Amino acid sequence: MSRADRQAAVAEIVESFNDAAGAVLTDYRGLTVKQLQELRRSLGENANYAVVKNTLAKIAANEVGISGFDDLLAGPTAIAFIQGDVVEAAKGLRDFAKANPALIIKGGVLDGQPLDAAEIAKLADLESREVLLGKMAGAMLASLSQAVYLLNAPLAQAARVAGALQAKAEQDPSILAGGAGTPAAAEEAPAEAPADADAPADEAPAAADVSDEGDATEA
Repeated sequence: MSRADRQAAVAEIVESFNDAAGAVLTDYRGLTVKQLQELRRSLGENANYAVVKNTLAKIAANEVGISGFDDLLAGPTAIAFIQGDVVEAAKGLRDFAKANPALIIKGGVLDGQPLDAAEIAKLADLESREVLLGKMAGAMLASLSQAVYLLNAPLAQAARVAGALQAKAEQDPSILAGGAGTPAAAEEAPAEAPADADAPADEAPAAADVSDEGDATEA
């Protein structure tokens, strides 16, 4: 490979690192060309799977400030440069490796931080971005429903009070003028019963003699 070709190849790897959210390094030794094509198709838009030369990948990694790759860049190496959902790409690589044990995940990098194979496996066990967004949306809708309920409860009470006032105003329009309503007519008090109901109306009861005892005896 000429010097110009090396520089172009390094620049391409550097660009792939810069454009990717993360990268996973794999050992593809033992995989057929057909299997590699299947792996690329399975990753889809989530990752670009490219076979690289270790020396060129080391230079590119150093240029973009990635450290800890020297031990991983040994033997046949292919890198999955992840442009889409990092978790989905990790799941795709993990599932393909289970079905095709010849694919060995060596490690990777995420947000500039190196990851070992065990950390890549943990990343693959996470829920995908779509699932997390769905759960977040469900939680937000639940909170929104609770908020609407809390806001509507006082309004419903106010509506009931307004309805009661309207019904009262229809019965007594004076309420609308700021009055307290027309008071109900007082019932007439019953006439006092005569002191002696058995006595004739034209005959007054006998007056009691309140004179001293002596006068009453002489009478």
